Amino acid sequence: MESRKSIPTRDQIAKEDTWATEDLFASDELWEQSLKTLQEDQKLLASYAGRLGESGKVLCEYLTNMERVDAKEGLLGNYIMRKADEDTRNAKYQALSGKLMSAYVAMSTALSFETPEIMAIPDEKLDAFYAECPELERYRRYLTDARRLKPHSLSGEEERILAAAREMGQTPSKVYSLFANADMTYPDAVDAEGGKHPLSGGTFVMLEESQDRKLRKSAYENLYHKLGEFRNTAAGLLDAQNKQQKFFAQCRKYGSAFEAALDGTNVPTDVYLNLIEAVHQNFDKMHRYVRLRKKLLGVDELHFYDVYAPLFKHEQSTIPFAQAKQTVYDALYPLGDEYRKVLKEGFDNRWIDVYQNQGKRGGAYSAGGQVHPFVLLNYTGSLDSQFTLAHEMGHAMHSYYSNKVQNHIDSDYVIFVAEVASTCNEALLMEYLLGKTTDKQERIALINHFLEQFKGTLYRQTMFAEFELNIGRMVDRGETLTAEALCAEYKRLNEMYFGPDMVVDDEIALEWVRIPHFYYNYYVFQYATGYSAAIALSRRILREGEPAVKDYLNFLSGGCSRSPIELLRGAGVDMASPKPVNDALALFGTLLDEMEKLTEE
Repeated sequence: MESRKSIPTRDQIAKEDTWATEDLFASDELWEQSLKTLQEDQKLLASYAGRLGESGKVLCEYLTNMERVDAKEGLLGNYIMRKADEDTRNAKYQALSGKLMSAYVAMSTALSFETPEIMAIPDEKLDAFYAECPELERYRRYLTDARRLKPHSLSGEEERILAAAREMGQTPSKVYSLFANADMTYPDAVDAEGGKHPLSGGTFVMLEESQDRKLRKSAYENLYHKLGEFRNTAAGLLDAQNKQQKFFAQCRKYGSAFEAALDGTNVPTDVYLNLIEAVHQNFDKMHRYVRLRKKLLGVDELHFYDVYAPLFKHEQSTIPFAQAKQTVYDALYPLGDEYRKVLKEGFDNRWIDVYQNQGKRGGAYSAGGQVHPFVLLNYTGSLDSQFTLAHEMGHAMHSYYSNKVQNHIDSDYVIFVAEVASTCNEALLMEYLLGKTTDKQERIALINHFLEQFKGTLYRQTMFAEFELNIGRMVDRGETLTAEALCAEYKRLNEMYFGPDMVVDDEIALEWVRIPHFYYNYYVFQYATGYSAAIALSRRILREGEPAVKDYLNFLSGGCSRSPIELLRGAGVDMASPKPVNDALALFGTLLDEMEKLTEE
């Protein structure tokens, strides 16, 4: 019988495998000292209330100080969120995070005058400000973008009230995070030999990738049965999340939270709707892939605990982290020496928190860029983990370049373009691995992994986006998001996306409970659009070489200096058109054709 392998505690993780939070603040004490200085910063900024329309000089002074304070808040938030995510059970960092959030709200409330005063400056007067104070040009993009939202701005008093309400508005998301990451525990999964395996949000997918079907089923049922015990609590949280989004959207005179979310990042709603329509038109390819997976697994019924099951034994081989880093470094050679030099710097200087520990936040992400980016992984040694490394370092490099080239105020790229650099790295890694292999079975496995990326990123993330859109519409109609309603809608979408060869059971109807992205305010669709853009960019880089790389690095350096649609057009991709999505799905079909042919031989 296999013994139960324990998840290590934080102090059992080697230092070189942890991120260097000391690069932000050398100690918690220094962090707290910096936090205290925000009170004086707040007083200084608040002293400009009623004065922003006086002159170009006064407006420039305010924006310069605001930019400095915003950078300080970013450093404070980066540090405390990284420390909190190391062990979500640590009450100390939960408390400090709460102190920072209170400071954020106080600052936001004190500065609620900013937007209405900037809106109130007549166009001709603002033009005169630029002429009299050339230093104000630094903030032209910021001012233009703020004034773009003038139809949705409120009076100074109304803005103050909304700012004060923001902390309450974040409660559903905060409670969900504690519920999912800190409080939820699951029974061990049991394999065919009777061995026990620790089950958590971080280990679930790894267990679902096992060749042992009994283990996969055990992990699947144990996770969803436990989540099912809390379905009403989870539904209450998701209902509250959608209603607070609706509240803030209505206050700002939007027709829906959906419209407000996309307008906030300057992305047309048609991009979202076109994505869903394009995927619907290509359901046949997804259904073919499900049918092929069922055939290759040799099962009478294909269940959701089979969707991550490896089709080939060598997919189970463990990739040491050092090897994964080298492979990613080699695979990204088309991006040039400059890019790879910075990438290696990140590998060698503890930008990455590598392995899972007890209480550590699950999943993976990249954050921050003022000092350097920070990347959270829960690395398992799987092929998927290697792709996750490439993905998150794509985010990190995007942050690095934007922070290096842009002023702080223009450096924070919007969500819509956030997934492009990450998935472009994944696409280049896949092309590298496919070009390197001479083994038929390995090629089949890699093509299957590519197909899985399409399934997981383009199809499933679009399904998530459609679910989010539909439940938002339910709330717009005045409906309450009950567990029964959410499960019914989620099950319906799974049936539609996966087709007749997949058994859509009651357990999968609960999957919405464990998807944190439903608390990110219409974020998730951008994984799918980003993937489509990344496929197009990677193809151009491989096809054209240096000119395409130059355009791509300019895109990475763009921050939010232009609209996301314009930034991508500069790199050679027009996301206002459905063409990148359709082209990506056409590639999925071509890969599926090859997969079917190779597995028939």
